[in-house]
Amino acid sequence: MIDPDVLLMDGDCGLCTRSAVFLHPRLKDIQKLKFIAIESEEGQKIISTFPEKMQRADSVYLLRQGRPYMRSAAAIRCLFYLKWHYRFLFPFCWLIPLPLRDIVYRIIAKYRLKFFTSPSVCIFPTLNP
Repeated sequence: MIDPDVLLMDGDCGLCTRSAVFLHPRLKDIQKLKFIAIESEEGQKIISTFPEKMQRADSVYLLRQGRPYMRSAAAIRCLFYLKWHYRFLFPFCWLIPLPLRDIVYRIIAKYRLKFFTSPSVCIFPTLNP
């Protein structure tokens, strides 16, 4: 079996938890994407293999086919794992220039803890097969 790609998200963030709960049932193949909390030992081990600049970022990360992505690039690439009616949105999202996408991402990230309550327990281990 091929190792699944990895989506690293903040396990204490309500927005990240809600995003994972949204993504999981809509995945085309559950075996291809693994959810891991950034704070976990496994998450920190994976992040330590990224370039130094990426390691310092407070962001969501996607390790896709051995290549790391972060912020909006990671979020948009999550569409590749979803069923066809979500995947077709990728080219439209990609048309938005990266700097503009990342500005929007950073604004949402800055206020995410104010608008989304933290979960009492990290759900990521339960989403993985």
